[in-house]
Amino acid sequence: MSRRRIGFWYRLAAVIAKPPLLVLFKRDWRGMDHIPAEGGFITAVNHNSYLDPLSYAHFQYNSGRLPRLLVKAALFETPFVGMILRGTRQIPVYRETTDALDAFRAAVDAVERGECVAFYPEGTITRDPDMWPMTGKTGAARIALRTRVPVIPVAQWGANLAMPPYAKERRLRLFPRKTLIVQAGAPVDLSRFYDLEPTPEVLREATEAIMAEITTLLADVRGEKAPTEPYDHRKARAEQRRNAAGEGTK
Repeated sequence: MSRRRIGFWYRLAAVIAKPPLLVLFKRDWRGMDHIPAEGGFITAVNHNSYLDPLSYAHFQYNSGRLPRLLVKAALFETPFVGMILRGTRQIPVYRETTDALDAFRAAVDAVERGECVAFYPEGTITRDPDMWPMTGKTGAARIALRTRVPVIPVAQWGANLAMPPYAKERRLRLFPRKTLIVQAGAPVDLSRFYDLEPTPEVLREATEAIMAEITTLLADVRGEKAPTEPYDHRKARAEQRRNAAGEGTK
């Protein structure tokens, strides 16, 4: 499928969201030539702010290839937001329910029909203290290995400066005016996994390859050296529990 018609609901979302984004923020879009002009593909995006879905969506919208994001199902129940999400055909994610596979099936169907499906592989805003990407979940890799469509890594920075995710007061910090940087990279080479059985180990390695490319892009955007190992929130929480238990026995 080539660059598709935008349609009423996406135009409405753009009319609502783009003017304040254009006024309040500067933009630095990079690597848009890596976005395929036609055919289905996946984007894998880092997540560091409640604001960054708007930043990424603006970038992707401007590329001419409209994204279908996987969105928490609860947001579809919000009166106006839910209407926009349904109208723009975003994909609801039902976590830990019998409907959990619906998102997987919808994403596979979308890319096979030539659409763009956007993943936040971390599954939530990064918990890394320095805002680097965490370890990822395997959903994007699972669909990529099944469909063999390109996986485009995307790194973004700047939304987190305007709305820090873990500040005591969750409020916009608009001044001085922030620059929203979004950089897409070349497709991740996952060909070495194509003929392997998608075991948990294979999916984990493919996910690590995707996250490594996102992190490399973000290091370029930030002009900083990335950590050698991604932050693992589960391991960090387990370590905290062990430390707390150790303190309790003293």
